[in-house]
Amino acid sequence: MNTSSAGGALRVVHLPARTPYVRKLRAAGFRTVNGTDAAGAVVPVDVSAAWLLDHRPFTWFDVLHLHHIEFEDPADLERLLDACGAARTRVVCTAHDLRAMFGDDSGLHKRLRVVDAAGAAWICLTRGSRTELGGILGREVEAAVIPHGYVVDPDSLGAGPPPRANPAPRFLLYGSMRANRDQLAALLNWSLSTTDPDSRLELLVRGLSPVELRASDGVVLRLLDAARADRRVITTMRPYPTDREVVEAALAADALLLPYLWATHSGQLELAFDLGMLAVASSVGHLPEQAERHRGLVAEPEWFDWTNGNPYTFGERFVAALDRAHQRVAAGSAAARSDEPRPLNRDFIDYRRTEHQQILAAHQRVYSD
Repeated sequence: MNTSSAGGALRVVHLPARTPYVRKLRAAGFRTVNGTDAAGAVVPVDVSAAWLLDHRPFTWFDVLHLHHIEFEDPADLERLLDACGAARTRVVCTAHDLRAMFGDDSGLHKRLRVVDAAGAAWICLTRGSRTELGGILGREVEAAVIPHGYVVDPDSLGAGPPPRANPAPRFLLYGSMRANRDQLAALLNWSLSTTDPDSRLELLVRGLSPVELRASDGVVLRLLDAARADRRVITTMRPYPTDREVVEAALAADALLLPYLWATHSGQLELAFDLGMLAVASSVGHLPEQAERHRGLVAEPEWFDWTNGNPYTFGERFVAALDRAHQRVAAGSAAARSDEPRPLNRDFIDYRRTEHQQILAAHQRVYSD
């Protein structure tokens, strides 16, 4: 491994570094070089394999930490890993996704096998995903299982959600419009099944790129038409919602809709736990294991199954979960005064602080081995 910078802290470049997961990886023993002038140029937050290859020799970082590699050209990725091997630079890969979010699974799995062939150290967020990764790679994987941890920094949480005059249940749906999330089905079913005139659904979206509009086959336009047709749906667009904007929207809501058709893990599920929201979630991938880790500390999600059985029954399963969620939220509001905000779970916030220190220590071990 390269010699670390002055002060002994390992210099880590994350590919990419724009997610809340990466932003919280800060400790005395390692630091992120993305966003700093470490390579004779500012290292992009969305650094790519091609950019790194153009900024050799790799004397300016000690660890390459891969997170989301679906968009990386396989040839560039292989050249990058070869260059890291030649420079004796440690490579770590967190297997956030084992199903492709945008392309096809075979392409993602090809990239994962390229990473494995380079001798990268693996991190998995759940035990189940470690087993699944082994099936993809065709061998038993010795991966460190390090949980996702918080999305919202516990130290950033103040008194909790603001009071509001309308106690009717409020739902939030946010995130990119990608193929593994059926936001149109979620919005239509919410709009048609929710009879409470005071209930609200906020749709928080980022700026739409031409490629998204072309790839969506008209779904995005139908989604926006459906949102405009129901006055209870509040649509907010931001260039790319900041952490603060997401938190503010979540604190103003009671429940978070997670309409996954497929997924491996979910940071949004962890955000719901952070803020005491009720998650209405598809039981895909390893989301149930994420929730099981916090059993007894957080509200059990309202699960619905969009993976097994007759797909024509998926709608009724989702609506049934919505009905249960609506009843749970309404019952909670009735038990409190309408002007009282939803209290934050201080015990869980303290638990998150302890968990985070364990996560940082585990990363230090993986980076240093």
